Parts: sequence; structure tokens; C-alpha cells
Amino acid sequence: MHVLSRARKLWRRVPRARRTEEFDRAVAEFFMRIALEEAARGAGRTSPNPAVGAILVKGGRIVARGYHRKAGTAHAEVVALEAAGPRAKGADLYTTLEPCDHWGRTPPCTQAILEAKVRRVICASSDPNPLVNGKGVARLRRAGVEVITGVLREEADALNRPFFKWVTRGLPYVTLKAAVTLDGKIASGAGDSRWITGPEARLLVHRLRDRVDAVLVGANTVRSDNPRLTTRLPGGGGHDAVCVVVDSWLRLRADHAVFSRRPPARTVVATTLSVNSRRARKLRARGVEIWTVAGRRGQVDLGALMRRLGAEGMLHVLVEGGARVFGSALRDGLWDELWIFVAPKLVGEQGLTWSGALPVRRMAEAIAVGDFQVQKVGRDVLLKATAPAPAGTRRVTSRGGGAAS
Repeated sequence: MHVLSRARKLWRRVPRARRTEEFDRAVAEFFMRIALEEAARGAGRTSPNPAVGAILVKGGRIVARGYHRKAGTAHAEVVALEAAGPRAKGADLYTTLEPCDHWGRTPPCTQAILEAKVRRVICASSDPNPLVNGKGVARLRRAGVEVITGVLREEADALNRPFFKWVTRGLPYVTLKAAVTLDGKIASGAGDSRWITGPEARLLVHRLRDRVDAVLVGANTVRSDNPRLTTRLPGGGGHDAVCVVVDSWLRLRADHAVFSRRPPARTVVATTLSVNSRRARKLRARGVEIWTVAGRRGQVDLGALMRRLGAEGMLHVLVEGGARVFGSALRDGLWDELWIFVAPKLVGEQGLTWSGALPVRRMAEAIAVGDFQVQKVGRDVLLKATAPAPAGTRRVTSRGGGAAS
């Protein structure tokens, strides 16, 4: 159906007194959702830039689309403007993030917008980057372009939470992911953990890996499960995030699966030892990067590692185990989001608890979570929670983080 015809149907459902306001809002949200779909195509591939989508609309029709593919390439607005050519003149530009007004690897988007003679710009999110932060909107308005902000802001902000945290604090957004039994175990007493969840849950994890910059695990997880930590989507495709292995004393053998990933996939080992040690040389011979990170309590300081990842331009880190790493992240507030897949199985007291050792003696000391959601995934259940708003990231800088194996 023609977009304009669909919009007219919405118009007729609204009482006449509120028709203009309701119609404008419905149309703006309709087109912004399409721009958000474009933005999502770049998720996990644009670091250290945000994921942004843009569309140009003229006469009720979409005349061009664009999204930011990766850092150093044209921004979403410019991609859409170039695709539209002369049709951009007098059109409405919908963009999921405030257009930039500064020179970086590419020219300012505001310059391209003004040169194209766009009639109106509709934005979803404001950009907290100090180089932008209102400057893009201000320049467009000074030039006489009508600018509307805040359309579907909540959805657009959610897409770029990792970028917002990184650009304001220099730290990656951290998601903890675990697959557990009904009694909270990540493995049997013998260390067996395959497979706790069903195929639907595992596919969702691969989709999550496809949208992050790094997947982080401890040495014990590599030793017991020998995971590949690659992205495997139906029909192929997807990208492999940087694999980060926390191995404080370089005790892992060089023949584990994570050390055999094909370029351009990167594998990093974080350790407290020198990069010139004998074990480090063996790993480097296989193309593995060795990072010497500050130690804490005889282990890699997880907070220091997060700062290093942020300095490397990694916006979103997915932590997939094991219990000691989870415990460090929880204990020292080094997390932003929690994904717990719960399978309809029981293994009993001999099983391994996912959250590791926590300094909780009384219920009043229990770690609280923020927003909480429940989702059915095949026969399993996904519990999603966020860290309490003021927690976590402040402790990263003040306490230095936790220890991991």
C-alpha cells in the first residue's frame, strides 16, 4: 500500500479536533521506525561510531535510504542524500541521531543537508558527543531548516546505549550472558555444560554476538568448553566479534578453538604476564594479541581491562563466562545489562553456580537490578535486567574493577 494512503487512513480514525497533531505524530513515528530499521543494519559494525539510519521522504514516498556501515565511511544522512540526488531538494530527512556538525574522518552532515536543500529534518536521539551535542540542530535551524527532535527517542536511545556510555565515559557497555538450569547452574558437577538451552536460545545468542564488538570469557570456560565464540547465523553471514580471553597466568594451550579463528577475526588474551614470556610468544605465533593488564588480587583487573577495551574503541562487550568472571563483574558493578537463559532442567547441588562468589551475607546486601523483563524462547525463558542507574560504571573508575581468571 502507498505510504500516503496508509497515512490518510490513520487520519480518518482521529477526531477532527486533534487530527493535525495526531496525524503528524503518526506519520513521523511511521517513517522513523523505518529509519531505525536502517540503523539496526549497522549495529556492531560502526564502532567507535554510533549506529545511525536515515531516510528521505517526499510526497509521502521514501525516495532514499541509508545507514552508517562502519567508521570512516559516509554517515547515514550522507548515504541517503547521495542516493536521492536531486530528489532530496524539498524532502524531509528522518535520522535516528542528531546530524554531526564537525569535521572528523568525513565532512559535517549538516553541510551536506544544507547543500541538498532539505526542507525539514526529523531526529530521534540527541548526540551526547561533546563535538555534536546540539550543535548540529542549532546550525540547521540558523540556516532556516525546520528541525523536529525526540521522535521515538526511547527506541533510538536503546539502540545506541553502548555508544552513549562510551562517548561520555570512555567505557564499553557490558552485557552479561549466561545459560542456567532452573536451579541456577551453568554446568554439572563434572563441568559439563552442553547443551543447557535449546536451539532457539542458542540462535538468539548468535544474533547478540553479531551486534557486539567483543565477546569476553575466562580461561576456565575455554579450558572446559573449548568454545569457538564465533557468530553462526542461518545461511551464513554475521560478523565475528573480537574474542577476549582472560588468562591471568597464560596457562591455556595454544591449540584451543578460540586461538584458531580465521582473519579478520581477532583474538586477544589479557594477562598479567609480560608479552615477551615464552607462553605469550607461542600464542602470538598463532596470530593472538597479548595484552598485559594490571593485576588485582593476583588476577587480571577486570576494570582495567574494560578501560583498555574502551580505549580500543570497543563499545559493546558481551561477557559469556565463567562464574569467576561473572562474579567479578557483578561484585564491582562492571555490567550494564544481564541476559539469563533459564532451561527447564535441574542438576542439583553438585552443579556450578553461574554468579560466582559474591560478598553477600544478608538479603539486605543482595545485588539489585533495574528494569526486568521475561521472554519465552523455545522451551527456555530469557530473563533480561539492567543494572541500577547510578551503579556499576561509577565503580569502574573509583575502585578499579574486579579480578578474573
